[in-house]
Amino acid sequence: MNPDTHGWRNWRLEVDAQGLAWATLDKAGESTNSLSSAVMAELSQLLDELDRQPPKGLIFRSGKAAGFIAGADIQEFTQLDTPAKGIELVARGWQLFNRLAALRYPTLALVRGHCLGGGLELALACRYLLAIDESSTRMGLPEVMLGIVPGWGGMLRLPERIGPQAALDMMLTGRTIDAKKAKRLGLADDCVPPRVMDAAAAMLVLSGQARRRPPVLQRLLNGPLRSIVASGATKQVARRARREHYPAPYAIIDIWARHQGNALAAPELIDSIVRSPTARNLVRVFFLQERLKSFGKASNFSARRVHVVGAGVMGGDIAAWCALRGLTVTLQDQGIERIAPALQRACTAWGKRIRDARELRRVMDRLIPDPEGHGAAQADVVIEAIFEDLEAKRVLLAGLEARMRPEAVLASNTSSLRIEDLAAVLTRPERLVGIHFFNPVAKMPLVEVVAAVETDAETVQRATAFVRQIDRLPLPVKSAPGFLVNAVLGPYMLEAMRAVDEGITPATVDEAMLAFGMPMGPIELVDMVGLDVAMAAGRSLAGSGAEPPRCLLDRFNAGHLGRKSGRGFYEHRGGKVAKPPAGPVPPGLAERLVRPLLERTRELVADGVVADADLADAGVIFGTGFAPFTGGPLNYLRSQHA
Repeated sequence: MNPDTHGWRNWRLEVDAQGLAWATLDKAGESTNSLSSAVMAELSQLLDELDRQPPKGLIFRSGKAAGFIAGADIQEFTQLDTPAKGIELVARGWQLFNRLAALRYPTLALVRGHCLGGGLELALACRYLLAIDESSTRMGLPEVMLGIVPGWGGMLRLPERIGPQAALDMMLTGRTIDAKKAKRLGLADDCVPPRVMDAAAAMLVLSGQARRRPPVLQRLLNGPLRSIVASGATKQVARRARREHYPAPYAIIDIWARHQGNALAAPELIDSIVRSPTARNLVRVFFLQERLKSFGKASNFSARRVHVVGAGVMGGDIAAWCALRGLTVTLQDQGIERIAPALQRACTAWGKRIRDARELRRVMDRLIPDPEGHGAAQADVVIEAIFEDLEAKRVLLAGLEARMRPEAVLASNTSSLRIEDLAAVLTRPERLVGIHFFNPVAKMPLVEVVAAVETDAETVQRATAFVRQIDRLPLPVKSAPGFLVNAVLGPYMLEAMRAVDEGITPATVDEAMLAFGMPMGPIELVDMVGLDVAMAAGRSLAGSGAEPPRCLLDRFNAGHLGRKSGRGFYEHRGGKVAKPPAGPVPPGLAERLVRPLLERTRELVADGVVADADLADAGVIFGTGFAPFTGGPLNYLRSQHA
């Protein structure tokens, strides 16, 4: 086949001996494919070319190792400053993909790697979708995460293909699915290994087989019964997100239910979404996340073996996460009886994620109990994750240093102790770095990479590269009490407990911050963290000589430690919190509660604990769940003073 580019920068078109056209997207100057206006214009020209001499079939594929298509070009969203520009962007994709869907000859999307947003909308406009059975193949419509809607046909075609309930679940959560699940749902026509993908694509596109249709009930739910589905979906969304904070999921339901998924039929709604502060701030959060992902790229360090000391909830979950991400992990504690609960917890948690019993066994085989600590000598990364006691950690770290390879990374998961204090006993104090995870490890994406003044720069780079390797977001911070995340949470939780001391009920305090947009109220957060932990940090947070809040002290003295003991400020049963109804929220309560968090964040930037305001916003969003629609605490502060 001789590729024909027609002067296109991003597409190659080849026609093989069977008369099949292969359209390869290889976006110029980028490591991943995205559907910029230039890419879309060239696709239109490519279809013009094929109109002149129609092929037997058309197969779309990627020329990138990184995946199929990551979605639209997010950078272009930042330029939508008028209603006309927003509508034009939606119309461009809607009309082009409708044209693709109406072609007389068969079309197929050969999906290998990520296929997201506009990329999946392109694939949905094809007659067939062939998924490659690799762990990197993921499909989804995550536009809602950016505060926008899948306006290029996703709201029309995904419900038609897999039924509205599964489709709405994907669109309203932004969740992605793998190749096997795509086949099970009917999104993919087939799922094949990479070695046969080209032959399978050619065979399928010429097969003439009818598309798999959803069952009759799903077709009814996508037709005359759609109001029932819309009502149920709206109630589900309302449990997670308030319309005033996150209008996009409600717009997706409305456009699907009332306009058959055609966003152009609701131009005022689209404009209100596309140019909303929420969309602007969520796009900002996307770029903040990309910045965190860029850390560690300067190092080519790659770990194969990890040794974790401490099989408690945090250490055990760190070890389990590393094993899930493909590393061989040795987990050390004082005896096998202390390690066993961590292994059981990992097996239960990963069993819910991994359907294939053999794959689950492979993950668990990588998680090795090691009460004697033999794994430290072979590990590329050693993480200390025992209880917060300076002397105990020092003794442990000195012993580990003596056994470790000189080039291995030595890290502490300390949440409150200074790295320089821990490193003082080491022969090479410059080799110690903080790698601070948050609880629960499997859900919290942020990891603080903590450097003391003497910490070696190469060590920091290696630690950061390791955090990216295990698919977490590294945030470089300087060694200081509480680093960034805990340092801003402390004053916030303290102010919340002071409000309880004044007679405001815990549920009312929490309701004020849920209405503000937090994922969890500060009092429930204290229960999650543990009242014993809050007590230990309380005096340093409250300032020299200050007493902890009375409500905290009384419960702690009564042995009520929060979720871990079944009772704290609330009752906890079966992993669920039992809250009494909230009372009326006093005016200004949310502003009062969040003020210490905002002020402390600003101070930490001024003190250089975190490099700049954008990174502080990223850290507090991804480390605490701080209302993403605000764009972060300092961005929120600026907007209040604008």
